[in-house]
Amino acid sequence: MTAADFRRIALSLEGAEEGSHMGAADFRVGGRIFATLAAVKQGYGNLMLTPEKQAMFVEEAPEIFIPVAGGWGLNGATHVILAAANEDVLLGALRTAWKLRIEKNAKVRPRRATTSQKPAKRTSQGNQSGLHRRGSD
Repeated sequence: MTAADFRRIALSLEGAEEGSHMGAADFRVGGRIFATLAAVKQGYGNLMLTPEKQAMFVEEAPEIFIPVAGGWGLNGATHVILAAANEDVLLGALRTAWKLRIEKNAKVRPRRATTSQKPAKRTSQGNQSGLHRRGSD
């Protein structure tokens, strides 16, 4: 497999979009990364897995999957050796990372407004948006 194959398969997953993070292509669903081509120069694609899923992939196919070095790897980030993978294996691995990201997105609260956004207007009572402050009922 090649980086182009990795990209094609990642983008075939429902809702997947390509972005860029620190100059490297990444693949997101719901605005969050599930895979990258950050180590493509070394011949790797990267998957954002859980440590448990990573262990399963590495145990089943150590010639294809290796943990990313350091803390990222300890948290589940996993290299896919592109030249060693076939289409079915790569699709299954990317689908696993994509599904984990969707599940995690469903558990995470929406991001809070950034400081560049205007605060809610104050009402005549002095509280925001006319809502009662906690304990003022």
